[in-house]
Amino acid sequence: MLLLRPKREVPDDDAVMAAARMLISGGVVAFPTETVYGLGACFDQPAAVRKIYLAKGRPADNPLIAHISNRDQLDLLVAQWPPLAERLASAFWPGPLTLVLPRIPAVPDEVTAGLETVAVRMPDHPLALALITAAGRPLVAPSANRSGRPSPTSANHVVADLADSIDAVLDGGECGVGLESTVIGIDLDRVVIFRPGAVTREMIESVVGRDIPVAYAEGSDTPPSPGMKYVHYSPEARVYLVISGADQATTLARLAQELALAGETVGVLAHDDTLAELPPGLVRLSLGPREDLSCAAHLLYAQLRLADQAGLTTLLVESVADRGVGTALLNRLRKAAYMIIEG
Repeated sequence: MLLLRPKREVPDDDAVMAAARMLISGGVVAFPTETVYGLGACFDQPAAVRKIYLAKGRPADNPLIAHISNRDQLDLLVAQWPPLAERLASAFWPGPLTLVLPRIPAVPDEVTAGLETVAVRMPDHPLALALITAAGRPLVAPSANRSGRPSPTSANHVVADLADSIDAVLDGGECGVGLESTVIGIDLDRVVIFRPGAVTREMIESVVGRDIPVAYAEGSDTPPSPGMKYVHYSPEARVYLVISGADQATTLARLAQELALAGETVGVLAHDDTLAELPPGLVRLSLGPREDLSCAAHLLYAQLRLADQAGLTTLLVESVADRGVGTALLNRLRKAAYMIIEG
């Protein structure tokens, strides 16, 4: 596997061109987006797309997201472009919003997991846009990690998971957002949120107006979006998500003591003010200031990986406020949790 470090964030940079050549020739290359690192392949090469599933150990019924660098590439993917899609794309593209829309027949089943819809977004990262432009077509790109593991927010995370399984990593430093994109569907003048992310329900409602309902999707055996069906985002350490109305620091300290007496190596992932109140001797991992949920989103996956590097067997995680991007954080934490402790 090659580690490619661009000097410029443009399509004709030597590293970007090398990565694009690998993709065009049927390879798979990890690259940064504003959300997390994606594992890319050309959307129109089914054999290359299958390499993504193999490298990640990803279930074949879990659809992928196609990433575009300009609106003209939509013609290669979608059969319909509703007015609501235009309003939302105009507001949030490039950015962490994925639209699920009817696909054209030419889109390979490997991209859509056999569904009649395709998920599309335009990332807000200059290297991602440069790479897609250099490749000359959309790139499908799920998160560049082993399935079930925390998503990668740096090139080092990709290397740790996939060094023996992919062709290259385009190193663009740390990702800014840190959580996967919001995924939505548009159904008969209704917006359905399949996966929450940094584009929040409130932000979507501010664009579509009061006359268009916005709701979260219910579970399905054939989900149209990644992140809906399978366990995700888990470190090797068992994650206990602690949702307590009482003093969080007291609750976390008590649970940590009980688990340590049972032979566990325990750490705590919490907001800074809670960590400051914990007794000495605990491994502390930070979610940042309580009032800054965007910081918590940026830190989450890297901190989950640090829990494993610290040799923890158990990680107690303080819950976050269920508002704004906190809704997306709670979604990821619930999926990562071995157990949820409430009360």
